[in-house]
Amino acid sequence: MPTDRTEPRSRWLGLAVLTLPVILTSMDVTILHIAIPTITHELTPSPSQTLWIVDSYGFLLAGLLIVMGNVGDRIGRRRLLLTGAAVFGTASVLAAFAATPEVLIAARALMGVGGATLMPSTLSLIRNMFTDPGERTRAIGVWTASLSGGIAVGPVVGGVLLESFWWGSVFLINAPVIVVLLVATPRFVPEYRSPSKAPLDLFSVVLLFAAILPVVWAIKAAAEELAVTPPVLIGLVGGLCAGTVFLIRQRRLQAPLADVGLFVNPRFTGAIVGAGLAMFSLVGVMLYNAQYLQLVHGLAPLVAAVAMLPVMVAVGGMAVVASVLVGRLGYSLIFGAGAAIAASGMLAFSRVSADDGLLLAIVAAAFIGAGIAPMMTLATDIVVASAPPARSGSAAALSETASEFGAALGIAVLGSIGTALYRARVRDGLPADLPPEATETVSSSLGAATGFSEQLPAQAATHLSDLARTAFVDGLSAATTAAAVILFAAAVACPVLLGKRRVAEPL
Repeated sequence: MPTDRTEPRSRWLGLAVLTLPVILTSMDVTILHIAIPTITHELTPSPSQTLWIVDSYGFLLAGLLIVMGNVGDRIGRRRLLLTGAAVFGTASVLAAFAATPEVLIAARALMGVGGATLMPSTLSLIRNMFTDPGERTRAIGVWTASLSGGIAVGPVVGGVLLESFWWGSVFLINAPVIVVLLVATPRFVPEYRSPSKAPLDLFSVVLLFAAILPVVWAIKAAAEELAVTPPVLIGLVGGLCAGTVFLIRQRRLQAPLADVGLFVNPRFTGAIVGAGLAMFSLVGVMLYNAQYLQLVHGLAPLVAAVAMLPVMVAVGGMAVVASVLVGRLGYSLIFGAGAAIAASGMLAFSRVSADDGLLLAIVAAAFIGAGIAPMMTLATDIVVASAPPARSGSAAALSETASEFGAALGIAVLGSIGTALYRARVRDGLPADLPPEATETVSSSLGAATGFSEQLPAQAATHLSDLARTAFVDGLSAATTAAAVILFAAAVACPVLLGKRRVAEPL
């Protein structure tokens, strides 16, 4: 028989169940990073396909979170959670057995669709299950630790799996967890839905995608072409125009897709911006970190995963610590200190080299995670506390959209910075008489260059390997320096917006 979900014990059991999809969806943002070198070797994707394999999941996740948050308010958040879990599990199996880059990109995109139903559902259900502010703050701390821990543990799990299985195992592992979620959710998690019967504005959905898709495509295309072409400009301008129309329309609707009126309050704005910038920096650098450990220093996937354990410990631990300290020190101080610590870690990471710097990379990554975790925890607490229960799904979706879009944009922007610099440096250093096909292969990615060098005589292989590794580290340095600048700006601006309050009062 179902448990009495009004009992405190039942609420915490329900929270334990809700952490499962949080860990899965956040883990899948980064688990692919550790597998990219193997996938690059097996499927030989182009540079653009490589970025889309990594980013299509986060891109669809970010694009659909607001939509699915509203759908959950209307049809029931638990029902949406179960539907999304089934989609996510099916897509994971499809990704595990993908035979071409195109199929893997499509499967990752479908996983993003499923993930977009899971994230706002979990956070809005927690908002309804825990009405006491103290309990809610602790519950959100657990939720954020699961989110942060999933992001950090993704490469570790991937490394363990790749040590014994093929690359598809990093996706197939989702299936048994989804089965447990489908069985446990109806027993421990109550259903909630908004009393509002307002229809979903489909035109706003179209505008939202018209704003996001062209901008992300333009960034990736510019990195691949090493130029800002007319199609790239059209994509950027078109996306910005669609985004402007979207915001104007939301202000005029009685039941908007996104409650943009919340951004009038500076505390809400500071929390949303901080969450987005935190994920922008963290996920973009995690992509480089996994490749740096494996392809530059030659660590096996499992060893590289162990080297990333300090990040996992720092992120998970600081997410919990932040929720405890905020009552004493206030949101602004912890938020600003976290951003400054993460920015300092970024600057340290930018100093690694192709020949040494392994210890520096490990320590710097841990500082980055320790600084970003409080930002994510506090931003989520502020946003969830700001919304009435009837709109908690939409508010949770706004918070998660900021985080996931920040993650997707971080991979697109920081990944494109590194890709563009890598391609330019490699092409400048290659012999002029090298066939165009070989030049394109070597300049596509460090993994492709490493594989190509294995076919060459020893002296030529060493020269090409050194050239590619140095070019990659140059790109890594530029990307992490850019992330450091952004985080230092957040360390100044976000605390000002958050003010001096020590509790997450309703806005």
